[in-house]
Amino acid sequence: MGCLAIGIVAGVVFASRLNTSPSRVQELENQIRALKESNNEYRHSVSDHFSMTAELVQHMTETYKEVYQHIASGAQDLCNTEVANKLLPTEPDAVFDATAQGTEPTGLIPPKDYAVKASPDQVGALSEDFGIDKAKLIAEEDVPIQPAK
Repeated sequence: MGCLAIGIVAGVVFASRLNTSPSRVQELENQIRALKESNNEYRHSVSDHFSMTAELVQHMTETYKEVYQHIASGAQDLCNTEVANKLLPTEPDAVFDATAQGTEPTGLIPPKDYAVKASPDQVGALSEDFGIDKAKLIAEEDVPIQPAK
């Protein structure tokens, strides 16, 4: 009978802790509504930010093209044709068209993300033996280890 009484008391205490009064439910619903509204405002702000960033980058690109074309025409007017042709192409958007088509300008080679081997038998940088002098290791193995004093 004592266990029954303890169980009833524990149930009453637990139920009182889980008080789901209508005011508490309303408070939680209002909090959820406020959080959703805050989230929507944040998303709208992020969208506006990136929209403005895209417009500014577009404007910057157009301005860069105008400056580039101005320099190209100045080079044509002020330098001899050999120097001007080496410095800048004369066609409008020549630099931008080459990069848009994915062609590399002549003379530029992108860096490699690996080291070129002189021969296929050469040890690569990822080999376990890379940079280890085997003769030195064998000599070190012959030297006895002396205990510290």
